[in-house]
Amino acid sequence: MFKGKTKKIMALILALVFVFAFTGCSQKPATEEKAPAPAEQAAPSKVEEIQKKGKIVLGTSADYPPYEFHKLIDGKDEIVGFDIEIAKTIAADLGVELEIKDMKFDGLLAALVVDDIDFIVAGMVPKEERKKSVDFSKQYYQAEQKILIRAEDQDKLKTPEDFKGLKVGAQKSTVQEEIALTIEGAEVKSLSKITDLVLELKNKKIDAIVLVDPVAAAYAKQNADLVVPEISFGTEEGVAIAVNKGNEDLVEAINKTIDKLLSEGTIDKFIEEATTLAEEE
Repeated sequence: MFKGKTKKIMALILALVFVFAFTGCSQKPATEEKAPAPAEQAAPSKVEEIQKKGKIVLGTSADYPPYEFHKLIDGKDEIVGFDIEIAKTIAADLGVELEIKDMKFDGLLAALVVDDIDFIVAGMVPKEERKKSVDFSKQYYQAEQKILIRAEDQDKLKTPEDFKGLKVGAQKSTVQEEIALTIEGAEVKSLSKITDLVLELKNKKIDAIVLVDPVAAAYAKQNADLVVPEISFGTEEGVAIAVNKGNEDLVEAINKTIDKLLSEGTIDKFIEEATTLAEEE
């Protein structure tokens, strides 16, 4: 009787030992617990993205000599100008090719915001309204605001007051358009392209065009029937390069190039060469 109970107790103990042993084997040691998933790899910066593509895409409006304009060189239509030379230097410093997209000035910011282009170099003033949607580099050039008229009118158009009741043209979405709107009594006509405004002026559909000094001078030298009178509308705030928001590394790289060009006096050289090129037949 006692032996039978002992056998049952021993069998129960063995069974319990087996169960505990099985359970223990099924559990992973604390040191073998699954490691937490690694953090997601950080997205590449804008500069890294550009360098991986091997090119940087420039947005500009090539009707603004000597900043950017079309020129027939060795029988080929090319976009040239001192802004273009600055853009080429930025591309070279990044170690990539430069691709140029020519578009209407008033469409540049929209193209930048949706990443159709990587940066804008187009004689653009970094106004507060523009800063709401894009970032800007440091300023690299500043010029006087002037007005372009027909040579036959230079004796009667000598002051801003003389444009009262006349039609004054300006490029859309520019500082020059804002200046034109301040001319008392003038009727303002805004168009997207300066070349169209110049045609309107020559055909006597408008009486003047507000332009930054080097641009006005370039068109006057290209057209014997146009002149730039001694009328000033002040000095522009200075132009800068636009970059989409959140791309601080690209802004920093661009500023580094601008600092180099300014310290070496290279931008002045670019302006001189572009002005000469714009004057050539």
